Amino acid sequence: MTSFEDADTEETITCLQMTVYHPGQLQCGIFQSIRFFNREKLPSSEVVKFGRNSNICHYTFQDKQVSRVQFSLQLFKKFNSSVLSFEIKNMSKKTNLIVDSRELGYLNKMDLPYRCMVRFGEYQFLMEKEDGESLEFFETQFILSPRSLLQENNWPPHRPIPEYGTYSLCSSQSSSPAEMDENES
Repeated sequence: MTSFEDADTEETITCLQMTVYHPGQLQCGIFQSIRFFNREKLPSSEVVKFGRNSNICHYTFQDKQVSRVQFSLQLFKKFNSSVLSFEIKNMSKKTNLIVDSRELGYLNKMDLPYRCMVRFGEYQFLMEKEDGESLEFFETQFILSPRSLLQENNWPPHRPIPEYGTYSLCSSQSSSPAEMDENES
């Protein structure tokens, strides 16, 4: 027997691929701390936080309009299933998180679909899950999109939700947000 025959079978690893877009991404360096195209291996027990606080968040955005902790992702396994799933939770008190067409308020969470659009403010994330066998680890991979993911993937448009009622200097919006009565749609 050779060492090849004795070697452990290599397990495939669940990967969450995130294609990201923001209209000011080139001018403002919003994503400068994110390594694009490389897969990063993380323990399955880790809660992955996204936001602007580099002491708390694994993935940070260089933008004062982003909350210290904007949202989190956590891996879990459903009962009677061998497939790992992700749960997404809005951690921002000021900005709702939109997953496809569902709005999540502060501390609201939901299962992340296999393919979905996640949005807050002017940020767009196309999240796509690739199943794997390993229960010990998962991977993340970021891709930078040169154009709006909403237009590219024919997602229904949704106005950005500004934090503090103002847009960042890097924002492509030129008008200020209007107040709406809660009965208006």
